[in-house]
Amino acid sequence: MSTVELTKENFDEIVSGNDFVLIDFWAEWCGPCKQFGPVFERSSDKHDDLVFAKIDTEAQPELASAFQIQSIPTLMIVRDNIAVFAQPGALPEAALEDVIGQARGLDMDEVRASVAEAQKDEQAQGE
Repeated sequence: MSTVELTKENFDEIVSGNDFVLIDFWAEWCGPCKQFGPVFERSSDKHDDLVFAKIDTEAQPELASAFQIQSIPTLMIVRDNIAVFAQPGALPEAALEDVIGQARGLDMDEVRASVAEAQKDEQAQGE
């Protein structure tokens, strides 16, 4: 499966409409991004049940800012509208496959419970 270019116009539709989305934050001028690009593409061919998406941080500064992207490339995995992984740096192919496997293995009920607990704690601290 080819990768999808995410923009502020289609971001919500694609991320909300899919259970598992891998997002590569990148820029044309970034050397490590160019190294990671083919690894990301090959992985998208292996996992046609997942959505692989790219955000050009130069063309989509609002999205890069919204996710507080400090360095590129940054890989983010979103499952059921929850960011379950975010890490800057170009991953080697084996590491990317490992991360995908770990993200697939997550118990999303546990993740949602953990997120709800963290939000409750934040609200309690804000009061």
